[in-house]
Amino acid sequence: MSVDVYINFNGNCREAVTFYADVFETEQPQFMTFGEAPQNPEYPLPEAAKHLIMHTRLSISGSNVMFSDVFPDMPFVEGNNISLALVSQEEEKLRAYFNKLKEGGSVRMELQETFWSKCYGSVVDKYGIEWQVNCMSEEDCG
Repeated sequence: MSVDVYINFNGNCREAVTFYADVFETEQPQFMTFGEAPQNPEYPLPEAAKHLIMHTRLSISGSNVMFSDVFPDMPFVEGNNISLALVSQEEEKLRAYFNKLKEGGSVRMELQETFWSKCYGSVVDKYGIEWQVNCMSEEDCG
Protein backbone atom coordinates (compact mmCIF):
# COMPACT_ATOMS: atom_id res chain seq x y z
CA MET A 1 0.00 0.00 0.00
CA SER A 2 1.19 3.49 -0.70
CA VAL A 3 0.22 6.91 0.58
CA ASP A 4 0.36 9.30 -2.35
CA VAL A 5 0.12 13.07 -2.47
CA TYR A 6 -2.77 14.51 -4.48
CA ILE A 7 -2.54 18.18 -5.46
CA ASN A 8 -5.47 20.20 -6.86
CA PHE A 9 -5.22 23.26 -9.07
CA ASN A 10 -7.66 25.99 -10.01
CA GLY A 11 -7.71 25.49 -13.78
CA ASN A 12 -3.96 25.47 -14.41
CA CYS A 13 -3.16 21.80 -13.70
CA ARG A 14 -1.92 21.02 -17.23
CA GLU A 15 0.51 23.95 -17.12
CA ALA A 16 1.76 23.12 -13.61
CA VAL A 17 2.27 19.40 -14.23
CA THR A 18 4.06 20.03 -17.52
CA PHE A 19 6.35 22.39 -15.58
CA TYR A 20 6.97 19.79 -12.84
CA ALA A 21 7.72 17.09 -15.44
CA ASP A 22 10.39 19.40 -16.86
CA VAL A 23 11.78 20.38 -13.45
CA PHE A 24 12.06 16.79 -12.19
CA GLU A 25 13.00 15.34 -15.61
CA THR A 26 10.19 12.78 -15.60
CA GLU A 27 8.21 11.19 -18.38
CA GLN A 28 5.71 13.44 -20.10
CA PRO A 29 2.38 13.19 -18.26
CA GLN A 30 -0.78 11.70 -19.69
CA PHE A 31 -3.83 13.84 -18.98
CA MET A 32 -7.46 12.79 -18.58
CA THR A 33 -9.93 15.66 -18.81
CA PHE A 34 -13.39 15.78 -17.25
CA GLY A 35 -14.72 15.80 -20.83
CA GLU A 36 -13.05 12.45 -21.58
CA ALA A 37 -14.62 10.71 -18.58
CA PRO A 38 -17.87 8.73 -18.92
CA GLN A 39 -20.76 11.17 -18.57
CA ASN A 40 -23.87 10.81 -16.42
CA PRO A 41 -26.89 12.08 -18.38
CA GLU A 42 -28.55 13.13 -15.11
CA TYR A 43 -25.67 15.53 -14.42
CA PRO A 44 -24.60 17.23 -17.65
CA LEU A 45 -20.99 18.38 -17.65
CA PRO A 46 -20.67 22.16 -17.79
CA GLU A 47 -18.83 23.40 -20.89
CA ALA A 48 -16.27 25.13 -18.62
CA ALA A 49 -15.27 21.77 -17.09
CA LYS A 50 -14.65 19.77 -20.27
CA HIS A 51 -11.04 20.88 -20.80
CA LEU A 52 -10.05 20.76 -17.12
CA ILE A 53 -7.78 17.97 -15.91
CA MET A 54 -9.59 15.23 -13.99
CA HIS A 55 -6.44 13.21 -13.32
CA THR A 56 -2.75 12.91 -14.10
CA ARG A 57 0.31 11.74 -12.22
CA LEU A 58 4.08 11.89 -12.20
CA SER A 59 6.69 9.65 -10.64
CA ILE A 60 9.03 12.07 -8.89
CA SER A 61 12.14 10.45 -7.40
CA GLY A 62 10.22 7.23 -6.75
CA SER A 63 7.13 8.94 -5.29
CA ASN A 64 3.77 8.89 -7.03
CA VAL A 65 2.33 12.42 -7.13
CA MET A 66 -1.18 12.88 -8.53
CA PHE A 67 -2.83 16.08 -9.76
CA SER A 68 -6.17 17.46 -10.94
CA ASP A 69 -8.08 20.68 -11.43
CA VAL A 70 -10.95 21.42 -9.06
CA PHE A 71 -14.37 21.23 -10.68
CA PRO A 72 -15.87 24.64 -11.57
CA ASP A 73 -17.61 26.31 -8.61
CA MET A 74 -15.91 23.97 -6.12
CA PRO A 75 -14.04 25.67 -3.28
CA PHE A 76 -10.34 26.19 -3.91
CA VAL A 77 -7.98 27.57 -1.27
CA GLU A 78 -4.36 27.89 -2.34
CA GLY A 79 -2.23 26.16 0.28
CA ASN A 80 -5.06 23.79 1.29
CA ASN A 81 -5.17 22.04 -2.05
CA ILE A 82 -3.31 18.86 -1.08
CA SER A 83 -4.84 15.56 0.03
CA LEU A 84 -3.41 12.14 0.80
CA ALA A 85 -4.42 9.12 -1.25
CA LEU A 86 -4.36 5.58 0.15
CA VAL A 87 -3.87 3.28 -2.84
CA SER A 88 -4.01 -0.48 -2.43
CA GLN A 89 -5.38 -3.73 -3.80
CA GLU A 90 -6.63 -4.64 -0.28
CA GLU A 91 -10.24 -3.47 -0.31
CA GLU A 92 -11.16 -4.63 3.21
CA LYS A 93 -8.19 -2.83 4.75
CA LEU A 94 -9.07 0.34 2.83
CA ARG A 95 -12.70 0.12 4.02
CA ALA A 96 -11.51 -0.22 7.63
CA TYR A 97 -9.23 2.81 7.28
CA PHE A 98 -12.04 4.84 5.69
CA ASN A 99 -14.49 3.96 8.47
CA LYS A 100 -11.99 4.97 11.15
CA LEU A 101 -11.00 8.20 9.37
CA LYS A 102 -14.64 9.32 9.06
CA GLU A 103 -15.21 9.15 12.85
CA GLY A 104 -15.60 12.79 13.86
CA GLY A 105 -14.88 13.88 10.28
CA SER A 106 -17.01 14.39 7.19
CA VAL A 107 -17.46 12.18 4.16
CA ARG A 108 -17.06 13.96 0.82
CA MET A 109 -17.81 10.84 -1.22
CA GLU A 110 -18.99 7.54 0.24
CA LEU A 111 -17.07 4.42 -0.73
CA GLN A 112 -18.36 3.25 -4.08
CA GLU A 113 -17.39 1.75 -7.40
CA THR A 114 -16.29 4.26 -10.04
CA PHE A 115 -15.10 3.87 -13.59
CA TRP A 116 -11.49 4.02 -12.35
CA SER A 117 -11.72 2.04 -9.10
CA LYS A 118 -13.69 -0.85 -7.68
CA CYS A 119 -13.84 1.05 -4.37
CA TYR A 120 -13.20 4.80 -4.05
CA GLY A 121 -14.17 7.36 -1.42
CA SER A 122 -13.07 10.65 0.06
CA VAL A 123 -13.22 11.78 3.67
CA VAL A 124 -11.97 14.77 5.65
CA ASP A 125 -10.81 13.56 9.06
CA LYS A 126 -11.50 15.34 12.34
CA TYR A 127 -8.21 17.22 11.95
CA GLY A 128 -9.15 18.67 8.56
CA ILE A 129 -6.98 16.34 6.44
CA GLU A 130 -8.57 14.99 3.26
CA TRP A 131 -7.97 11.31 2.52
CA GLN A 132 -8.82 9.63 -0.77
CA VAL A 133 -9.21 5.85 -0.55
CA ASN A 134 -8.63 4.06 -3.84
CA CYS A 135 -8.74 0.29 -4.38
CA MET A 136 -6.92 -0.54 -7.58
CA SER A 137 -6.25 -3.73 -9.46
CA GLU A 138 -2.73 -5.07 -9.75
CA GLU A 139 -2.47 -3.74 -13.32
CA ASP A 140 -3.49 -0.23 -12.20
CA CYS A 141 -1.07 -0.23 -9.26
CA GLY A 142 1.89 -1.59 -11.20
